[in-house]
Amino acid sequence: MNDKTVLLDIQELDVTYRRRGLRTRLHRAVSGVNLSIARGKTLGLVGESGSGKSTIGRAVVGLVRPARGRILFEGNDLAGTAKRARREMSSRIQMIFQDPYSSLNPTKTIEESLREPLEFHQRLSSVDAGAKVRGLLDHVGLPTDAARRLPRDFSGGQRQRIAIARALAVDPELIVCDEPTSALDLSTQATVLNLLLDLQRELGLTYLFISHDLAVVRHMAHDVAVLEAGRIVESGPADAVTAQPTQEYTQRLIMASPVPDPIRQRERRTEFRLLDAASKGNTP
Repeated sequence: MNDKTVLLDIQELDVTYRRRGLRTRLHRAVSGVNLSIARGKTLGLVGESGSGKSTIGRAVVGLVRPARGRILFEGNDLAGTAKRARREMSSRIQMIFQDPYSSLNPTKTIEESLREPLEFHQRLSSVDAGAKVRGLLDHVGLPTDAARRLPRDFSGGQRQRIAIARALAVDPELIVCDEPTSALDLSTQATVLNLLLDLQRELGLTYLFISHDLAVVRHMAHDVAVLEAGRIVESGPADAVTAQPTQEYTQRLIMASPVPDPIRQRERRTEFRLLDAASKGNTP
């Protein structure tokens, strides 16, 4: 990958947490991770719950501090950047969370929530901020009267659209999408995923797309990295990794992905049981 095309470059990233109990212990959630994303592309980061994928996303946006390694954004080390410079850079990196309701203040109208990043980062006048809010809602397919309503008035899919609008408010270059559709039903998932793809084509966005579902990642990503217990075990072009995985762990993730055909779903469950039995040295 040409250095000029790389927007995000993660090098030898370690993240540790303190686990409290009778004795305080360090838990290494991420170990020696190397990733890079080209401008305008999507890297899918996939793994089971607890594999460390969300921790990587949170490290990129500055919510957790790495124990070791570098996170380079356009060549600038985010982990080593001074707080003021990091805050100025933060408008170019945004995050969409799994639960949109928890990322929206339930007591504020949608307009108030969308105005906050505009006032903090772009210092727009009230008139200009109002116009941008209406434009953002239109961008994600919501009517302008949605601005006067509260988060509780919307469905899960609509709330995720609002969360996407909030991320877009400051004109970011990179968006970390942390399981953005896992709480939605299948039809709503498809609508939100296609919206993200449309926005990428229109605005030239770059995504770090985090999911436990390889089928979703294949739909969204140009490249895939598979994470197991905090380490990358397989990576490459999305089509190649999902069509011909080289690691048993990746095969398990593929078999665990839901498919709309009930017959094929039953076949996958049988294949998964056979693989599980073989890995444990048992015969089914």
